[in-house]
Amino acid sequence: MTSSIEMTAVEPIPSRIMPESNPSVDAAIIDLLRSPQTIRDRAAQLFALGVDDRLMAFQLDLDRLDAVVDVVEQTTRHNYPTLEIPLHSRWRHFPQSRLERLFTALDGVERAKAQIDLVIPSVLLDAGAGDRWRYVDQAGRTWQRSQGLAVASLELFSQGLLSHKGKLQTDARGLQQITLEQLARAFQVSEINPLVGLEGRLALLHRLGDVLMTQPAIFGEAARLGNLLDGWMGQAATPPTLSAETILQTVLVTLGAVWPSRQVLAGVNLGDVWTHPQLSPLCADAQSTYIPFHKLSQWLTYSLLEPLQSLGLRITDVDRLTGLAEYRNGGLFLDLGVLCLRDAAIVQSSQLPGATVMVEWRGLTIHLLDQVADRLRQRWQMDATQLPLAKVLQGGTWSAGRMIAAKLRSDGGPPIRLKSDGTVF
Repeated sequence: MTSSIEMTAVEPIPSRIMPESNPSVDAAIIDLLRSPQTIRDRAAQLFALGVDDRLMAFQLDLDRLDAVVDVVEQTTRHNYPTLEIPLHSRWRHFPQSRLERLFTALDGVERAKAQIDLVIPSVLLDAGAGDRWRYVDQAGRTWQRSQGLAVASLELFSQGLLSHKGKLQTDARGLQQITLEQLARAFQVSEINPLVGLEGRLALLHRLGDVLMTQPAIFGEAARLGNLLDGWMGQAATPPTLSAETILQTVLVTLGAVWPSRQVLAGVNLGDVWTHPQLSPLCADAQSTYIPFHKLSQWLTYSLLEPLQSLGLRITDVDRLTGLAEYRNGGLFLDLGVLCLRDAAIVQSSQLPGATVMVEWRGLTIHLLDQVADRLRQRWQMDATQLPLAKVLQGGTWSAGRMIAAKLRSDGGPPIRLKSDGTVF
């Protein structure tokens, strides 16, 4: 068992260049770290350690897993009585009537581009808001956490603040011109309504503007975010088909520079990638102990599917994406006893994303989400085509995690607090 001093350390994890110097090995590792299969494989390694009771932060009680499936099943049937479940995406968090009014004058390609212009910044802004922040919309309704961030980002977009022309689009100059004061005002931030990681969110928007400006071949002379659509339409096969993995790779490669540099390899910012000392090396020639999650990038990929499908593209390989390593899904397993902390004092302090307890929690969440999906399919006599993981998440695990959190904690927050900069989850 690891001491609480080791478990609760919160020293910043420096941005660093790893010692591997072989270009071909570096390239191979970078490719592996962008693969959803690698996320699953590394999560499975952590799970195997847990089964052997060798993890540093957690013990497993797999006898409790059926209880989790029970709650997910009940929640899904409550939310979707006919089991007609949409894919998990950011679009579920927006008020649908507001969306229709916003995009009513647009159709076809221009509507899809505007939807991309909206959803990408909205997802980038969708890291933990903290338990004190609230957003009150124009109708007087109060929103919080992820849904509150969605509604606030929708208003930010609808007011034209993401475009230097004041239009319903997102472009480089608009993003680069946003000030902290404007963002705080748009998200109704004040001393009595604080939003976690406001500066980090602003930095993300500014870096997104830089990304658009420096890639004219992708985003065009207008440096517009929605111009990503042109590339995807060009890659679509005949009949028009596009792999969800292709979309994810575009997000990771094209938008990778948006993320703060924590781990850097061969000059490439790895993004939502961390390390765990008990993991085996990714390559025989490199002593790397990386584990990727790409939570926001996968959340973004799920959220890009609908604009593309609206144009008639058939999206394949959706189930190759993983579950999302965030606190609603992860909290479900911790709150219902599948995961047990070795050191209960962990919950008394905030943890950095790279802390061992956070890495293990997120990795175990990925693996356990797949197990929940498999058991739910067995109960309902469905296969992965009929009930893909994205529908289990939506049905599902995210809502169940939120419901259990609200019952157990007055603020509805996560069972382990994250020391967030607004850029992870």
